[in-house]
Amino acid sequence: MINGSSYKNALISGANNITSHKAEINALNIFPVPDGDTGTNMSMTIEAASAALAEEESVSVSKVASAAASAMLKGARGNSGVILSLLFRGIANGFKDKDEIDGKALVSAFHIGVEMAYKAVMNPTEGTILTVARMAFDAGRAAAEHDDDPIIVFGAICAAAHDALDKTPGMLPVLKKAGVVDAGGKGLCMILDGMLSLLRDGVMIEAAPQEEVSDTSGLQAQIDASGEFFRNAAAEFDSVINFTYCTEFIIGKAEDLEKSPEELRSYLETIGDCVVVAEDEDIIKVHVHTENPGKAIEEALTFGQLLTVKVENMKEQHRKAAEKYEKEKAAAEAAKKKKEALKPVEPTEEAGFVAVASGEGLVGLFKDLGCTHVVSGGQSMNPSTEDIYEAVMATPAKTVFVLPNNKNIILAAQQVIPLVDDREVVIIPTKTIPQGLVAMLSYAQDSTPELNREYMTAAISTVSTGQVTYAARNSEFGLTKIKEGDIIALNNGKLTIKEKDPVKAVVKLARDMITRDTSYVSLIYGNGITEAQASAAVDSIRAKVGGNAEISIIDGGQPIYYFILSVE
Repeated sequence: MINGSSYKNALISGANNITSHKAEINALNIFPVPDGDTGTNMSMTIEAASAALAEEESVSVSKVASAAASAMLKGARGNSGVILSLLFRGIANGFKDKDEIDGKALVSAFHIGVEMAYKAVMNPTEGTILTVARMAFDAGRAAAEHDDDPIIVFGAICAAAHDALDKTPGMLPVLKKAGVVDAGGKGLCMILDGMLSLLRDGVMIEAAPQEEVSDTSGLQAQIDASGEFFRNAAAEFDSVINFTYCTEFIIGKAEDLEKSPEELRSYLETIGDCVVVAEDEDIIKVHVHTENPGKAIEEALTFGQLLTVKVENMKEQHRKAAEKYEKEKAAAEAAKKKKEALKPVEPTEEAGFVAVASGEGLVGLFKDLGCTHVVSGGQSMNPSTEDIYEAVMATPAKTVFVLPNNKNIILAAQQVIPLVDDREVVIIPTKTIPQGLVAMLSYAQDSTPELNREYMTAAISTVSTGQVTYAARNSEFGLTKIKEGDIIALNNGKLTIKEKDPVKAVVKLARDMITRDTSYVSLIYGNGITEAQASAAVDSIRAKVGGNAEISIIDGGQPIYYFILSVE
């Protein structure tokens, strides 16, 4: 039998296991746009349960499951996190009023969780975390018919989850083309594995330090691995910088090379420090901190041709890093104070608004349009259900309209509705910032909440959204190969343009999106773009598409996206 204490420890072990593997799960994401990352969202969701259970002393499996499910719901981030929280909410419902559970009770509860997860998704897609959970349940049910031991049943659930995960590429062509399994399904497997380790073997998985994972293999993997070592070596300048220039290069070995790389290492140690030299049959990879990069490169040429060279000024990097750290620290402190200031208030007004956005300009814009609170978040920074709940409760309105402004936040926002009983919460399913802005502008002061829901939802379809960002990972779409760092443009979520310059990318994007019927165009520029660049982009757009549409510039200050284009 599984009691409350063992279930609590199993959940903590599962949370630790996915936390240890979140970088590996994040690396499975196939779309190059920077996002919230599945591993991060799922680990943060279950870590909320782990934190809540740290002080839980109840031996009742019912109370432990309920406390965990409640914490996961409030801490749910991104679609994958919400689905995970609903799976465990269903399990908690199945464990209700039980001090301990057997195999049949475990399967019954798991079934409730799978059903809740499926119902939360409007159009469930097979080949995802949903499929992994469903097929795991099927195997658990079959096992319980032969043996009521919950450990044996849980073992069958885990094994089937891994089998289902291996099949996901055959269910989703995009996974098969990328040669990866579903990230959400992988995350669920990591959690179940961690739980099984505790339940079956009595071994609590400990959370391990995180390392970024590369999807490369062979020689490139060796180069990437040594490069990580080089970066770790370079980190020594955080306290004392003895030499100015971090110099890295790859040498293609000369066919008649008689020298040993150790000779190169010995020489470099005479002109610098933090020397690392790695080799295979064809190349030598070198890292050194020195005041004389030219001497290091000159010596390298005696070993063969230079394939790549990178020289960086570490003192300048350190200065910029220190400035960035201080800015981020100040921003984090300000955000903390702001969050602490969010206190529940009585719903005295008829209507209020909560939006999700990031960037000083966009936050100000939404507030100017009437939003009481703007929750910090968006792409790559998905707020939790609790973050949105607190903003709703701090809005003094009988009806609170919530604008998620990101497709990966809508599901988390919807979980707020059952948590609130003293005011109505209306989720307007805005997937982009332009959709959120046009929805706000469509609100009619004298209309009912029901009609305003219709007006605001209908307005979403009247605006098209363009986005210019950078590729967070290597990928391939059709015949287009995307490399990490490439500038990419999306037309209503579809990747259409690859460029080297964000201004050129947004001009091309605007030409594709603006038609003869277009009346209004808003160009929202973010971090990394100057006002002069934004003005130049507008001038080029006008030259390309003519003067029929009114074009405005907004300093949004948003991260991730160089430009957001709103076309009506």
